Amino acid sequence: MDTKSLFKLGYGLYVLTSNYDNKDNGCIINTVMQVSDKPVRIAVSVNKSNLTHDMILNSMVFNVSVLTTETPFTVFKHFGFQSGRNVDKFAECKEEHRAVNNVLYIPKYTNAFIACKVTERIDLVSHTMFIAEIIDAQVLSDKESVTYTYYQNNIKPKPQQTTNNKKRWICRVCGYIYEGDEVPDDFVCPLCKHRKEDFELLED
Repeated sequence: MDTKSLFKLGYGLYVLTSNYDNKDNGCIINTVMQVSDKPVRIAVSVNKSNLTHDMILNSMVFNVSVLTTETPFTVFKHFGFQSGRNVDKFAECKEEHRAVNNVLYIPKYTNAFIACKVTERIDLVSHTMFIAEIIDAQVLSDKESVTYTYYQNNIKPKPQQTTNNKKRWICRVCGYIYEGDEVPDDFVCPLCKHRKEDFELLED
């Protein structure tokens, strides 16, 4: 089976946020879809290793902020390349950007936010799919939504060449580079949590 075929599927990129026990957190996800219109519901899929996942399990509320093509790499780095277990991602965020479900949304570099209340969850082993009722939504701008392909081609920095003789393996999902003769079988990408099968040898 050629898993690269999955990269031909179309994806957007979003900041998923939640609030639980007076703590705010958010992460980058690429799986958001409308699944019904009466009532209007959406589904998001979240890796279980993310703190945001656990917060949604406990609070049953979340927001989706739809990122635009103007989003700089620093936003993806801030929400996707560090854990809310170690850093307060909203330390400098203003409280007025809080929706009716008491969850913050991202006001800059987004064209809309959707506030949700979870109605159902599905265990997908590595991820949980949350199906949720939309309780509020607002268009913030008319800027174009960013796709995963646009991010890869126009936003994410290109890998830098090294002068040592080590082999370099790049994560096809987030661009993290592992140096060594082989990627260990039990290796987990520290950024996006994907495993060995999503790494490929980087040719200089």
